[in-house]
Amino acid sequence: MDRMLLAGARRASCEIAAPAKINLYLRVVRRRRDGYHDLDSWMHKIALCDRLTVSLRPTPGLTLTVSDKHLPGDATNLVWRAASAFFATCGLSDTVGADIVLEKNIPVAAGLGGGSSDAAATLSALNRLCGLPLTASGLSELGLSLGADVPFFLFDAPSAFASGIGEILRPAPLLAGYHLVLVNPGFPVSTRETFSRLSLTEKTKKIKKASPVGREGDEDINGFDNDLEAVTMAMHPEIARIKERLLFLGAATALMSGSGATVFGLFARRNFLSLTRVEENLRQEFGPLVFVTNLLTGA
Repeated sequence: MDRMLLAGARRASCEIAAPAKINLYLRVVRRRRDGYHDLDSWMHKIALCDRLTVSLRPTPGLTLTVSDKHLPGDATNLVWRAASAFFATCGLSDTVGADIVLEKNIPVAAGLGGGSSDAAATLSALNRLCGLPLTASGLSELGLSLGADVPFFLFDAPSAFASGIGEILRPAPLLAGYHLVLVNPGFPVSTRETFSRLSLTEKTKKIKKASPVGREGDEDINGFDNDLEAVTMAMHPEIARIKERLLFLGAATALMSGSGATVFGLFARRNFLSLTRVEENLRQEFGPLVFVTNLLTGA
């Protein structure tokens, strides 16, 4: 990195949003020899987000302050690991450091990609502050070393079809015409445990794909499904209750995102009158972690 650029960037800081995501469909294709699974998924960024303030400092080291006191602010946090990996990759570990503040709004271990998005936002912010030492592909490669979903959050589009373990991405159409309601039951779900319980020989495969069209109408979302949903529901039956309730309240479709435990409902704008009433009903039954939000339409 150019020393003059570095000198000018040392006191720089930036604020960046780290959006959550939902999986509009998620199919598990096969188990790989390395223990990971090849997937086929349509991922969409949403307006619910964490926020980070990233500041460079002229001395080595990292500090991380997290708004949620239940979350670690040390090397076990993916944000810390992302910053450390960035400085090491760019040869800056002995030159500069960073002070990072994380405002946490996305539920943890919820199938919404919050940790991966935070890591991606950290990488993007540091790359910008340090004068873009990494290319987009270099940043994505570094992101993949931190987690399979990180490249998606670095991808310069709000919606993508993902394959491989999630790192092979191509732009997908935006899903338009729907309000989005998320319900999280308040407990985390282990992705590792969910995949370990998945039987690829016994699961029912749906071969009908969701139509990648952004028109308003239930016909566009009939193919949405998640191969992990039944596995997580078997461990946590409350997820099935949430899904049933969303459908009862008028959702055109409802589906668990990722490995759970968050369930989302898509409500057609032309048919839906009162999101406030739906939100109140769901909070009374399932607790405070109910979010009325939107699908993002810009990168």
